[in-house]
Amino acid sequence: MNIDLLLGLQWGDEGKGKIVDYLTQKYDIIARFQGGPNAGHTLEFNGIKHVLHTIPSGIFHPKAINVVGNGVVIDPVIFKKELEALDKYDVNYQDCLLISRKAHLILPTHRLLDAASETSKGKAKIGSTLKGIGPTYMDKTGRNGIRIGDLEFDNWKTKYRNLATKHQALINFYDVDVQYDLEELETEFFEAIEKIKSLKFIDSEEYLYNAIKNEKNILAEGAQGSLLDIDFGTYPFVTSSNTTAAGACTGLGIAPNRIQRVFGIFKAYTTRVGSGPFPTELFDDNGKHMAKIGHEFGATTGRPRRCGWLDLVALKYAVQVNGVTNLMMMKADVLSGLNTLKVCTSYNYNGNQIHHLPYNLEAEDLEPVYEEFEGWKEDITKLTSFEELPDTLKVYIKFIENYLDVNIKIVSVGPDRKETIMR
Repeated sequence: MNIDLLLGLQWGDEGKGKIVDYLTQKYDIIARFQGGPNAGHTLEFNGIKHVLHTIPSGIFHPKAINVVGNGVVIDPVIFKKELEALDKYDVNYQDCLLISRKAHLILPTHRLLDAASETSKGKAKIGSTLKGIGPTYMDKTGRNGIRIGDLEFDNWKTKYRNLATKHQALINFYDVDVQYDLEELETEFFEAIEKIKSLKFIDSEEYLYNAIKNEKNILAEGAQGSLLDIDFGTYPFVTSSNTTAAGACTGLGIAPNRIQRVFGIFKAYTTRVGSGPFPTELFDDNGKHMAKIGHEFGATTGRPRRCGWLDLVALKYAVQVNGVTNLMMMKADVLSGLNTLKVCTSYNYNGNQIHHLPYNLEAEDLEPVYEEFEGWKEDITKLTSFEELPDTLKVYIKFIENYLDVNIKIVSVGPDRKETIMR
């Protein structure tokens, strides 16, 4: 098996954490390859509900090693809180959690810069989570960043001070009202750094190369979703990293030919948090049903998610860009009770019918074209096999498979680890 890759195919929040947790027993190593604490991976099992932001979703499996890859950006303050939240479960993260020396640090001033930049945009804001993700990746590509490995050298605080001073000048340049007490923020930051320094730092590309050589099975875990990719997402309403399959190679230092299977996760409908185009968005009772039954609030920010019908045009685009080999459909149970379901199969775009994702998705240029399906009334959360699913749901699944030309291997019928049907 060696390396399999798991990622989201929509605008994030697809349920990746649950599937990683479900699959971890088959893998020796779970490796997160991009993103930062703007991610929220929710796990539910044995009466426990737990949200992870930076730590890989295999952390609750004692036999799995969890690697935070070089493509990840780490906020020490949030990371420390994540670690402390694991203490009550007796998770031995000192031994099973490893951090790449090449992963970049989010500084307090990165978060302040994020807030200043977003505030300055006014009504044109992009919906940033204000976690400092974008400014950190900007410093990474600008070759100014501070990395985990820098913490092992005596001069890292000098690097910190120089960068923080530069950030303060940039904050002043935006000329917006951002109130902060940097001394207070830094006290919390430096305390969190000491906690992180108690963990094991690794040269992750060498570690994973040797793991492959020793025939260890690795699952690469992505954050956010493919439509938020900095290159291939709905720019500029995207995140600051490559959320698609290519990001696993650069975010972990693994060769493309080592990847075996690409697991694509999607919801049975579509959601989006924050600003940006959303062709199939609903503002009626169907959208309210999805939001209520699906508990559609951001796991990290708490912001309500916008809900809409499944968009197969966008989904096919994500399947193609990622080379998806296996599909996994989440939250099929949320659609129970709807009389009629719709699926977008093409767009009317500037007077033409198209079946691909165009450069611009703004509402005035584009109108979704739908096919309708009969819904199902049954409560499917207690079902344990594909054969037990309602016939109307099976028709829905078959149509999706035919359109995307990829099989759906997992159907999630509830949030708990046990509420998962493997075909």
